[in-house]
Amino acid sequence: MEEPGPAAAPPEGRDERSLEALSLASGGGAAAAGRQLPEGRRATLASALELEGTVLREGRLTQFVANNLERRIRLSGAPRGEPPAGGGGSSIPAIDPGALQDVVALAGQVAAQVDELLRNVHCGLQALTALSVGCIQTYRDGVESLGEAADLSIRAMYALVARCEELDRAMQPVPALAKRIRDMKGTLERLEGLCK
Repeated sequence: MEEPGPAAAPPEGRDERSLEALSLASGGGAAAAGRQLPEGRRATLASALELEGTVLREGRLTQFVANNLERRIRLSGAPRGEPPAGGGGSSIPAIDPGALQDVVALAGQVAAQVDELLRNVHCGLQALTALSVGCIQTYRDGVESLGEAADLSIRAMYALVARCEELDRAMQPVPALAKRIRDMKGTLERLEGLCK
């Protein structure tokens, strides 16, 4: 905290004096009159602050760390006129039954929404699983039919090759027969020449 300024709410059990009240009580009202504080006045103010916590000085900057800061913060949030519950330690505030009912109602709504979300996710996963199974079965059927078609094609090709070989064997006497036909044709041509 920069030097000097008004302090936070005082702790319970002390008189309600701010830093300004402390400075006025110890220095005679110089700050209230708007005059610059002398060094002695600053030391008096720091001495008053040291009663409430730790004071650190770095040049013209004065830092103040209050004792029991957590308790002071807790007390500053309590309504005025209400004593803090429990004297010294950390106190648990009273639980509002209406807030608990609201929390229970909201928890029920969240649970219902989570159940509906899980049902939707389950239905979506079932649909995706059925679609995936259908795709896999279609792919399997296509592969099987392709294998059968390829097998039939290979068998038909082997049968064609076998028939071609049989035809080739059956055509082997044709060249000799063609030679004989040519010889007979030549002989007929010579006979025709003699008959003329």
